[in-house]
Amino acid sequence: MIHTYNNSENEVKKMEDLSSKRLVIDRITGNNNDGLKEGVFIYTDGGARKNPGPAASAFIILDRNREMIHESGLYLGHATNNIAEYTAVISALKKAAGYTSGVVDLYSDSELVIRQLTGRYSVNKPHLAKLVNEVRILEKAFSKVNYHNVPREEKNISYCDSICNKVLDESIPK
Repeated sequence: MIHTYNNSENEVKKMEDLSSKRLVIDRITGNNNDGLKEGVFIYTDGGARKNPGPAASAFIILDRNREMIHESGLYLGHATNNIAEYTAVISALKKAAGYTSGVVDLYSDSELVIRQLTGRYSVNKPHLAKLVNEVRILEKAFSKVNYHNVPREEKNISYCDSICNKVLDESIPK
């Protein structure tokens, strides 16, 4: 079941996705274009229960006035924490390209992801190298992308974590 939430119309749409049977939360929380020309702030999180195990990724996008304009969560099926974290970054950059071509400040609590994307850590795993390459391609849509490692207690990261947990709770068979 795919769930799409659209706050601007206060409606919930449910669509069956027979091919994937996964939950997607995709909520547009604002239609305000103020602050988008300069860029956006992105917060991401991803995780797997029993790493590897059932996994989800989530992100929120804020305009430069710090108003939330988009939130999203996706059930990934069986994956690792690292795959979930990278999926959140990739999904967020894809969505952000629809809002701005300006500066993106991306925040994550994943030290590995942030340090690999900033070049501080090397990428030794081929499956992660493919994901880093995808991020590099997506970065070209923006004037600049800045990566920031923040603690998991940061309020926007905690919010993304709550989206991940909601997606996992609703997607994992009981």
